[in-house]
Amino acid sequence: MLRSRFRRLAAAAAVAVVGLGALTACGDGGGEDKASSGPVKLRFLSLAWQKESLQANKDLVAKWNSEHPDIQVEYVQGDWNSVHDQLLTAFEGGDAADIVHYEASAIGEFSKQGYLADVSKLLSDDFKGQIDPGVWDTVTYDGKVTGVPFLLESQVVIANKKLLDAAGVAVPPADGGWTWDEFQANAQKLTKPGQYGVAWALKSPTNRVMNLALNYDGKFFYTDGGKTEVKVGDPEKEVPKRIHDMLYTTKSASPEALGMSGADTLPGFFGGKYAMLPGSVSLRQQMVEQAPAGFEWVTLPPIKGLSSKQAANPQTLSISEDSKHKKQAAEFLQWFLNPTNMATLAKGDWLVPTGKQANEELVKATGGKQGWDVAADSAADLTVAPFQKVDAYPEWKTKYATPALQQYFANKITLDQLGTQLVDGGKQVLR
Repeated sequence: MLRSRFRRLAAAAAVAVVGLGALTACGDGGGEDKASSGPVKLRFLSLAWQKESLQANKDLVAKWNSEHPDIQVEYVQGDWNSVHDQLLTAFEGGDAADIVHYEASAIGEFSKQGYLADVSKLLSDDFKGQIDPGVWDTVTYDGKVTGVPFLLESQVVIANKKLLDAAGVAVPPADGGWTWDEFQANAQKLTKPGQYGVAWALKSPTNRVMNLALNYDGKFFYTDGGKTEVKVGDPEKEVPKRIHDMLYTTKSASPEALGMSGADTLPGFFGGKYAMLPGSVSLRQQMVEQAPAGFEWVTLPPIKGLSSKQAANPQTLSISEDSKHKKQAAEFLQWFLNPTNMATLAKGDWLVPTGKQANEELVKATGGKQGWDVAADSAADLTVAPFQKVDAYPEWKTKYATPALQQYFANKITLDQLGTQLVDGGKQVLR
């Protein structure tokens, strides 16, 4: 997704690769406390990388340490680009950090290998009740909750307010997004010589399609009797077909954007070539930082099909199974992710907090400006998607889904041929 792309690229440039020793260095997190007295010591591996987010994480750890002399937390800086292999080595060596920052789609592997603790009984009911059950499902494996989801990324639409006004297109309220039919009709209104209504950045189309397919209950992966297979019926075809129609039937979507990433579309958007950009809620950060002086942009709510549901892949905080201080680690997590702190962390990353009260506090603190009202409201529709629980999904995505979707959106194969290729690819990786 766009967020992951920006996150990883920036991390590579801004953060030095964390040495293996930082993750596996001797410390109290992985073994018994050597001293018979003194504070409990925890290690917290954080992947924060943006300036504001990084400072917020460090400030919160410092505040905790000043207020909790009996439980001291050591902040360890991690790197999104290399953390997977480093964690694997640390877990296998039995000396991982007590608290690990990662994301829901990536912790399943470690959960199934028994490296992450079940936190369901370590957290209070009040704390758990702040987060929607569908979001908790993204971190639940074999009945065990092995992470605390705290930051979400929804798909919204960024629009050029001046072009909307000129075309007589009204901005919908934060809690009342357009239907797909309305979105497509408005894209047509915004299309004229030299200007497209929308730019779909589809260089990497699979995650986008998987997420938005939930608008029409498109699942792609179906499990029955322990056997999983790929199926492509009308629900799965709906979103790809609508995007294809915008490209080739109404011609309200720019064909040149097909090979672009979200960042690639920004010059054209700022130049008035594209009126709307469907993309990550985090794209608002680029609007604030890169938009020309006087450029007026707005954030439109997620598009609705049968619903506005999208796949949630939250950032997570997990407790290592080998930690000797799970109770204290959970105590820290509940403080670190209280509503006020969670809102601060979300603001620093331009993402959506999972907690209901955190969302309310974030909107209040920002006045809902810069799209924070839309961002907060979008959290309610984020839930677990079938593909997130399929171990073979990355292989299917890379080898079959992405090439097939690229061909379809380039108008080189039909919708039925797309379905056949996706199903056949599933047969190869799900054997």
